Amino acid sequence: MNDSTINNQTHQILDVIIIGAGFSGLGMAIQLQQANINNIAILERDKEVGGCWRDNQYPGAACDIPSNLYSFSFAPNPNWSRAYSSSHEILQYIKSLVSDFELQRYIRFNTNVKKLAFDEKAGFWTIKTDETKNLKARSVVIASGPLANCSFPNIPNLKEYKGHKIHSARWDHDFDFSGKKVALVGTGASAVQIIPELVNKANHLTIFQRTPAWVLPRLDARTPHWVTSLFRKIPSAQKLTRQALFALHEIGALGLIWNSPLTSAMQQVALKHLQHQVKDPWLQRQLTPNFRIGCKRVLMSSDYYPALQQPNCKLITWPIARMSEKGIRCVEGIEHQFDCIVFATGFDIGTQTAPFSVKGIGGRDLGEDWKRGAQAYKSINISGYPNLFLTFGPNSGPGHNSALVYVESQLNYAVQGIQRILNEDLARLDVRKKSQEKYNIQIQKRLSKTNWNSGCKSWYLTEDGFNATMFPGFATQYSVQMSQFEDKDYDRTPA
Repeated sequence: MNDSTINNQTHQILDVIIIGAGFSGLGMAIQLQQANINNIAILERDKEVGGCWRDNQYPGAACDIPSNLYSFSFAPNPNWSRAYSSSHEILQYIKSLVSDFELQRYIRFNTNVKKLAFDEKAGFWTIKTDETKNLKARSVVIASGPLANCSFPNIPNLKEYKGHKIHSARWDHDFDFSGKKVALVGTGASAVQIIPELVNKANHLTIFQRTPAWVLPRLDARTPHWVTSLFRKIPSAQKLTRQALFALHEIGALGLIWNSPLTSAMQQVALKHLQHQVKDPWLQRQLTPNFRIGCKRVLMSSDYYPALQQPNCKLITWPIARMSEKGIRCVEGIEHQFDCIVFATGFDIGTQTAPFSVKGIGGRDLGEDWKRGAQAYKSINISGYPNLFLTFGPNSGPGHNSALVYVESQLNYAVQGIQRILNEDLARLDVRKKSQEKYNIQIQKRLSKTNWNSGCKSWYLTEDGFNATMFPGFATQYSVQMSQFEDKDYDRTPA
């Protein structure tokens, strides 16, 4: 099938529509292309690819998984400049996937999906976008990701503040922090990367901490030239490095996912890291979590604690009561005034709500079905929504290893399902309700024994404590469960 055929507008129905041109969306297109499925389109609401790595370009933005592991195994990059790459370098890698695999022909930029609806009689999905013309596809892959939509905190009178507001995922690169009094709300994964940068730019920086996190040292370093040269000449050397990094992170699961002797050991490493970098006993107490390591996301930083102790930096642990016209008022009654407030407060997690309106069989609504907690079969298919596949779906989140290891397993599984739809000319490939229920009962039972469900409040959980986010096991276990397409768990309806 040539390029003109692929993009021929006479094609009434595409074989596959992929929503999102981040890591998982582009990876899905590559895997479909390798399977000789080319009648596809990638719908991207922005004007360029990259997903969360395009959006998160704040100062200090980087990955906390080593670069040689945070990349696709089928598209190795021998030229990573550091052990832990910056957001900019990761974005360049994502863009290289487009050029190396000639994906530009599939991508439709500035195309925002508003609604999906399954046509039961015809056996295809109708995709409504901001454009007037609807699209149709036999299969849809939602690859918009869990970190697509940033969220401001639910602070009273948020709009009352008249100063400059910036969210970490929508950074204002034109704002000059020099000589400014700046506040930063949040002490999570983005915040610990931003703070060391801002403290060197702002006249004064005030950090508002709700809950301290466990922080492990981040052993980052530039990649020696001889290493990149070795990887280019002998690709198997990079493959072995990746396998070693994977194995090391798998061991970490024993301490982060379940409560074990390794949990206590990792907690001691984090405490020693804190005590080594922070000498003041009172500040140590303010920065020491009161929950088990792994319950919340563990942070990786070697410059966060030193930044907090700079003369122009102040940590406030009083809860925020409300915003005011000039700043932030805490519960003790003091109003703190700022020229700019940075919110490093996270995202509306995609596994806790539907990303847009999705209508399945009999008018079923995914948003309604997921109100009491998102559920799927193997995180990738949802009963009552035929021919629909998810990446980063419910209970596929890693707590210890590279998310892209999980994504690759999902992509391979989705290809197997899509091949069945096309090769067998199916109107519907729908996972059975009982199979989905059985799978989720097992998942929730296993989750009840993990550190994530041990009592702390985190973005992994819904308000009522339901964990629709994390996978309770090793990355190896997840890959094994996704390696085989379980035909017995699906209903087939011929076209």
